[in-house]
Amino acid sequence: MENNPTRSVLILGARGRFGLAATRAFAASGWRVLAQIRPGATAPDCAGVAWLTLAVEDTAALVQAAAGASVVIHALNPPYTDWKTQAMPLLEAALRAARQLNARLMFAGNVYNFGSSMPPVLAEQTPQQAHTRKGKIRIAMEQQLQHVASLGQVRSVVIRAGDFFGSGTGSWFDLALAKDIRRGKMVYPGALDVPSAWTYLPDLANTFVRVADKLVHTPAQFAPFEVFHFQGYSLTGRAWAEQLEDVARNQGWLEPAQQLKIGYLPWPVIKICGLLVPMWRELIEMRYLWQTPHALAGGKLDALIGAEPHTPLSLAIHTALRDLGLAGRSGCAETSWA
Repeated sequence: MENNPTRSVLILGARGRFGLAATRAFAASGWRVLAQIRPGATAPDCAGVAWLTLAVEDTAALVQAAAGASVVIHALNPPYTDWKTQAMPLLEAALRAARQLNARLMFAGNVYNFGSSMPPVLAEQTPQQAHTRKGKIRIAMEQQLQHVASLGQVRSVVIRAGDFFGSGTGSWFDLALAKDIRRGKMVYPGALDVPSAWTYLPDLANTFVRVADKLVHTPAQFAPFEVFHFQGYSLTGRAWAEQLEDVARNQGWLEPAQQLKIGYLPWPVIKICGLLVPMWRELIEMRYLWQTPHALAGGKLDALIGAEPHTPLSLAIHTALRDLGLAGRSGCAETSWA
C-alpha cells in the first residue's frame, strides 16, 4: 500500500510499550510513521518507520521533523511514581505539537478515572469518581483535552482500555500471572471470581489505526473531543487459570494429571513495605481494581469502526508468551519496550 500524505502519524513515546505497538500497527497499515524517542535511545528495528531522536519538549524541532503529520499519538507514560510531576507536562507537550501540526491528538485512556465505586459495566457516560491520586490525574488530563478542544485549538480522541498484556514486558501478565508459568504456577493479584477488563495490546493498536483512518477520511463524524471504550476481554482469575493451565500442559510444563498452582500477592507485606518503597505504595493504591468487578462497553466504538479488532484469547495468550521468549521470538514484533 502506498503512503498517502494525509495518512501520516507522529507517535510520541514510540519506545514505550503502547507506543511501539502503535508504531508497528500504523506502519503495517501503510501510514507514514514518524516515531519519537528520547535523545540517546536506540531505535528498534522496525521497517518503514522514521525514528526521531528528539526530546518531546523540543516542540520546534519535533514539528519540523514531523511536518505533514495529520494525527499525533500520545504514548508518553511516566513511571507510576512520577505521574504527579510528569503526566500533565507531557500532555501539554503533546498538545503543543498537535496544535502546531494542526493534527488530531489520540490518547489511550484507562479505567482509573472511575474509582472503587464504579459499576460493573463502564460506558463513555459513566460518572468519573476517582479516589486515587492517579485516577484524579487521569481525569484532569482528559478534562484538559476537552477544554483545549472546546477552544478550537486541538481536537482529540480518547480510547479507553483495560489492563494491557502482550507486546513486551511490564504488565501484570508478565510480572505476576505468567512469571512462573514454566514451573506450573500462576500468581494472581486479587480474588479469583472478580472480573476485570483486559486488553491485548496489538488489538488496541490496530483499533487506533482504524479510528485514525476515520479521522483522516471522515472527520465530520467526530466531535472536537471524543471518548470511546475498547471492550477487550472481561476475565476473572479463574478464567486466566484455565487458559494458563492449558498452555502449561501443552508446553509440557505440567503433567496431564497436574493442575496449575495458584499463588497470591502478599498484599499485607506490600502495604508495609510501601512505607519505604514508593512503587509498592502506588501498587497498594490501585489494589481496588482487583476487588471491584468492571468491564468496558464498546458499543460506541463498534458503531464507528465495525467490530473492534479481537484476537481469540488463547491465541493472544500464546503470542504474548512468545513475546516473552517462551515460544521463540523474531523481528520487531517481539522487541521489548523501555
